[in-house]
Amino acid sequence: MRSFSALDIPTAPPRHTRRIEIVCHRGANQYAPENTYASAQICLDWQMDYVEIDVNTSRDGVLFLMHGPELHKTTNGVGKIGDLTASAIDQLDAGSWFHPTYADQRVPRLAPFLRWIKGKAKLFLDVKAADHRQLLDQIYASGFEDECFFWSGDKAWSRQLYELAPELAIKVNVERAADVVNAHEYFGARIVEMDLKHLNQPLVDACRQRGIKVMPYVKENDAAAFGQVLAWGADMINLNHGDVFARMAANWNQDTNHQ
Repeated sequence: MRSFSALDIPTAPPRHTRRIEIVCHRGANQYAPENTYASAQICLDWQMDYVEIDVNTSRDGVLFLMHGPELHKTTNGVGKIGDLTASAIDQLDAGSWFHPTYADQRVPRLAPFLRWIKGKAKLFLDVKAADHRQLLDQIYASGFEDECFFWSGDKAWSRQLYELAPELAIKVNVERAADVVNAHEYFGARIVEMDLKHLNQPLVDACRQRGIKVMPYVKENDAAAFGQVLAWGADMINLNHGDVFARMAANWNQDTNHQ
């Protein structure tokens, strides 16, 4: 459990000072508990482009923001999220595990969260468990169809999403140029994600030829890695340290413009 003070949360440069789109993995998870309103609000304060959220489902079919499936990792509950009803999940403390300051945080239901964040940031939905039709209904009801993209570790789930709603953006993980071709043909991928070690010219060329966005994932607070992402001219970056990267990207653009 990290120590916390509101003064510990730094500011980040405004969005217009950078070109690359920043995706905050599970929100501002270094400063607030992941997948909560608190972690999302910090991203909004930073003017981040995307907030990444995990989507999971209760026993009675309500969609929530939670990585799961184990409840004890991010709440005071036990068992798995799919074992509890929505009303039981609503009562869980989703913040004290991170710091007592966040004891008031609950596990957000997806539908009201979508309404709350609409017009403030775009979303990356990492779907752990969700019915396609139910999820699509909530996305369209909130007007998010052009302001989000999806990924699932279940390739069959992603394929079915593509078949049901080809107009929606799907992200696929890749390691080589051949994977980009498959992602485009089988999933209609608009974004591909890769570890930085797999970012190379053939992969980038394959993306550019197909109009696919390049999004490296950088887990650590690593200035050298951030510099490589910027040097490659990536379209997006998924990371845990959006504030740090935003400042670096702003300085990078200023230096580039003055050369």
